[in-house]
Amino acid sequence: MQTSAPDTHNDLRDAMRALCAQFPPEYHRRESYPEEFVDALTREGWLAAMIPEKYGGSGLGLTEASIIMEEVNRCGGNAGHCHGQMYNMGTLLRHGSDEQKQKYLPGIASGALRLQSMAVTEPTTGTDTTKLKTTAVKKGDRYEINGQKVWISRIQHSDLMILLARTTPLKEVRKKSQGLSIFMVDLKAAIGKGMEICPIDNMPNHETNEVFFDNLEIPAENLIGTEGRGFYHILDGLNAERTLIAAECIGDGYWFTDKARAYAGERIVFDRPIGQNQGVQFPIAKAYVNIEAANLMRFEACRRFDAGLDCGAQANMAKLLASEASWEAANACIQTHGGFGFAREYDVERKFREARLYQVAPISTNLILSYVGEHILGMPRSF
Repeated sequence: MQTSAPDTHNDLRDAMRALCAQFPPEYHRRESYPEEFVDALTREGWLAAMIPEKYGGSGLGLTEASIIMEEVNRCGGNAGHCHGQMYNMGTLLRHGSDEQKQKYLPGIASGALRLQSMAVTEPTTGTDTTKLKTTAVKKGDRYEINGQKVWISRIQHSDLMILLARTTPLKEVRKKSQGLSIFMVDLKAAIGKGMEICPIDNMPNHETNEVFFDNLEIPAENLIGTEGRGFYHILDGLNAERTLIAAECIGDGYWFTDKARAYAGERIVFDRPIGQNQGVQFPIAKAYVNIEAANLMRFEACRRFDAGLDCGAQANMAKLLASEASWEAANACIQTHGGFGFAREYDVERKFREARLYQVAPISTNLILSYVGEHILGMPRSF
């Protein structure tokens, strides 16, 4: 199935599809972390796409990175198991010291180190990030961390974690976005020594956790960027995150529409293929139209990011459009398959569960609309 979005990356897509073909649908049905698949992506350099060549990466842009993530989902996999490696390193690359970049980036590029986790969300504040309660108090050459995080993914399959914590109490800053700082946490040195994790069973089968900090000590040299400027430092990574997840949703959307149209063409009921009925055909076609529209916004967000332009609006809109389009396609696909859509051997129910997540995370649809209303349309702040 061809798409109308601007795309000159056929060689990249072909290479990704060849790798993904080594992992059939049965592999992705397993209720476990796809270690072998992530190892293959790492070994062939795909997860190091955005790391500059001088650190051992490919030096590619967000455009190429988004195509890699799209193809994982389009081929029936789930990039949510590994996409953190793509966008988490951006905070380090843009705001880390030369020493930090030399220390971590070559290992991340080679696969010797995994930076898959970013700890921001907390159980009592959710997306109200500036009011997070986890604290980092400097004591000599170390910071002492106390607090709690939730929905922190891939910790059990990572070596490093980006942590956002408050270094200046909220009541002491002029703006609530000030006084937050970013730290690099060595997970092997932290877990069991002031940091504990509690896995959360969840619908899309992501490896995600609650995290508890009790006087965890980390070296002061693990501060990334400027103390108190962490909220602003992390925004670059969030735009990349939202664009990459938009690409994953687009990959899901194409998977659902392709699966639905194929089944609609071969399933015979009342002596005719069900795809001949407009009640079946039109929902699939409508979902495809919306995926195509979201795809165009994805590429515009990537273009602006790669050109060094502000892309907050485009990243947010791409994520909203793509998550809604993929969910529309998911519903059309499961409806087309009828009862068989609920059978695991068809993979529709698995992808259906995975697609639903992105209406909620990493930023909900309503918060994106709030952003557009306030920052793009100039309407009064709603919260």
